[in-house]
Amino acid sequence: MSMLAGATLLASALFGTGAAAARAAYVPAEFGTDWHDPITAAPPVDRPHGKSCQVTLADAQFRDFTPYRGTYTPPLGCGDHWSKVVLRLDGKVKGRQYDRLGYLHVGGVEILRTSTPEPSPDGIQWHVEKDVTRYSDTFRSARDVEMLIGNVVDDTYTGVIDVHVTLTFYAGRPAERTPDRVLTLADTPDGTTLTAPRNSERILAEVYATGSGGGCEEFWYLTVADPASYSCKADHGPYREVQIKVDGRLAGIAAPFPNVWTGGWSNPFLWYVLPAPGAFDVRPIEYDLTPFAGLLNDGRPHRVEVSVVGVPAGQPGWSAPVNVLVWQDPHRARVTGALTKDDATDIANSSTYTPGSESRVNTEAGHRLAVSGYLDTSHGRVTTTVTRTLANTSAHRWTDGENTDGLDATWTDDETVTAGGHGPARATHTLRTYTLNGATTIGTDNRLRTVLTLGDRASVTELRDGRRAVWSRLDDTYSGDAAYTINVPRDQRHAVGTSSERYRLHGSDGCYDRSLTTVQGVLTEDRSRC
Repeated sequence: MSMLAGATLLASALFGTGAAAARAAYVPAEFGTDWHDPITAAPPVDRPHGKSCQVTLADAQFRDFTPYRGTYTPPLGCGDHWSKVVLRLDGKVKGRQYDRLGYLHVGGVEILRTSTPEPSPDGIQWHVEKDVTRYSDTFRSARDVEMLIGNVVDDTYTGVIDVHVTLTFYAGRPAERTPDRVLTLADTPDGTTLTAPRNSERILAEVYATGSGGGCEEFWYLTVADPASYSCKADHGPYREVQIKVDGRLAGIAAPFPNVWTGGWSNPFLWYVLPAPGAFDVRPIEYDLTPFAGLLNDGRPHRVEVSVVGVPAGQPGWSAPVNVLVWQDPHRARVTGALTKDDATDIANSSTYTPGSESRVNTEAGHRLAVSGYLDTSHGRVTTTVTRTLANTSAHRWTDGENTDGLDATWTDDETVTAGGHGPARATHTLRTYTLNGATTIGTDNRLRTVLTLGDRASVTELRDGRRAVWSRLDDTYSGDAAYTINVPRDQRHAVGTSSERYRLHGSDGCYDRSLTTVQGVLTEDRSRC
């Protein structure tokens, strides 16, 4: 734990959280060589009571792009079915280093996509927790483990990333049925393929889609098309859409989350303590492929492709590994069915360029897909319909030399999945909304200032026979304002910055509401409202 972390936590223990703790915490005039360890307002994983067993997945130090490789062995003494499985990553790094992207695979299944904080000279520690119960099928047998956080260590970038990763298994049965199989795609001469069990009755694909660091696709939402004069170009502007196809047919569409890593927007002082939502635990995009199960259940390999619409041809920058989660009919060796509907509108994508002393590009884009199919299961015919509607609006403005560069953007991803047949009709409506409003300005005094707000919101409603059974509302909002002097040695930057995050989750399962505030790297508020 860093020195400032210990001092602030001591103040909180003596005076309580909120305003009293803020008054008690010592706040320096500017950033120094130490600051509070990275923290997020997101809730910790709820852990059940009772017997548990722990397995170490990885102990590694990352200095370059050499993956850590090891072997996973199932735990002894907790059975082979678990009420919950929790992944925990503990990391530490000191010196100077960029933010880095990483992954963790068990048996080829990606169970974590992450990025790292940027360290203080004196060193920081952080941790990530994730509920990985859905991958229980993978954990029931010995598997190869591969982990990589690609890094560069030299005379300038001195930070070695040290991580320890464990899985904790809690004995018992899970509250919800976990997938019977967790599959990965096979590489073939014709591309990637999936061979599904012949009795699949529900199929989900999850895609860990991220724009990588070091190029324009990390900031894909700022790209512009000709004739606009801007440093990051894309043939059709900033609209991005992650698509999945089965045998060449469009099976799912989704809006990617505008991930911001801890060096993002030219200003690491925004993110030293509070990362942007999802930066340490990248959420995969989910696609319900159950309407295609009638095609996939023939026992043959089927081509499955993921692509990102809008990326310039031949340009790298996106990673999109795929896991496939399958629930099987326990009473039938073969489940038959058919795809009955696969309709998509044309993608609407309009960017209007207005040149001037402050140039602007206004974008409006969207897409809609509806797919439907049925399966003849042991409990009757079940018809599943998935409709998904995407929309994106953005206003990008910049001045000559991009000394002012700002964006105000909103993405919506509106999805409804209905299943009808024997038993009560079920429908799940999920509305995801992402917002990004920020600007970076370089003044005549060489002071770079970034002001930014990033929002991750989602509402979920589950209906059974038309009545609301389960619901939740999520609002995770980050705001930051930081400035420093550019083109000078580190000790002359005179950096200052404030940041805050409020994570609110309300619903039929209860309430969680936590707020964090930092000033010059000191945690000045940690308040819970529920």
